[in-house]
Amino acid sequence: MITLSEIAAGFEKGEFFLEYQPVMSLKENRCVGGEALIRWRRGARVIPPMDFIPLVENTYLSGTMTYWVVDKVAEEFGAWLREHQDVHIAINVPPEVFGRGGVRYAAEKANLLSIANKFLLEVTERGVPDRLGIEELNDAYNTGVLIALDDAYVNDANLVVMSRVRFDIVKIDKSFADQMLRDDWAPEKISGLATLIRTTNLKVVIEGVEEAAQIEILRAAGVDLVQGWYFSRSLSAADFKTYFSANGGRKIPI
Repeated sequence: MITLSEIAAGFEKGEFFLEYQPVMSLKENRCVGGEALIRWRRGARVIPPMDFIPLVENTYLSGTMTYWVVDKVAEEFGAWLREHQDVHIAINVPPEVFGRGGVRYAAEKANLLSIANKFLLEVTERGVPDRLGIEELNDAYNTGVLIALDDAYVNDANLVVMSRVRFDIVKIDKSFADQMLRDDWAPEKISGLATLIRTTNLKVVIEGVEEAAQIEILRAAGVDLVQGWYFSRSLSAADFKTYFSANGGRKIPI
């Protein structure tokens, strides 16, 4: 079993790296962004994220890793984002990190505030920030940063909450896309989500899309943004830039 001290040691040795999962627009038929995903290469093996991320939550490493991700994204994409329009990079931010000033400080240090609108901060539905966290979340929102509710689940109660919260984007958990491939899938299961899209300014991203059948269902419901292996696995920064260029990316004219 992996321990927190082993994770910390791996971090100090530089064993962690980032990959980026493309986000696609079905309406524009092109890549419009990517989600930064932290990876751990331990020897010849890449450790699955779910084997170490839950252990890091609510520990000092949670903040350390988040700030490192901000720095790494700035290193790999800062200049590139300034040259490209209509694209964003999403960063997962644990609820316990919000409200302590670290995210804003990391962004200032990495010189990212001038392109704040190119970033999407993802806050998981499973953890609601405290009062200080909500204040920082609102502060980030006011700077132009996009805010997403991540790993959300589709049910009537959650759809009501989603229609009222101050988010730009709701990312629907992969389990919803998985249901579309089951024999008992019924069209009415997506009716609430379709209504949410029609009646609010929220954008919806469906995660875990892997089959053409899912794409057909989502297009019919009016869902625009999707990500998953149907389009691409997660990519290195260099490979993501190549993928973006080949899949409808737009470069700002000089």
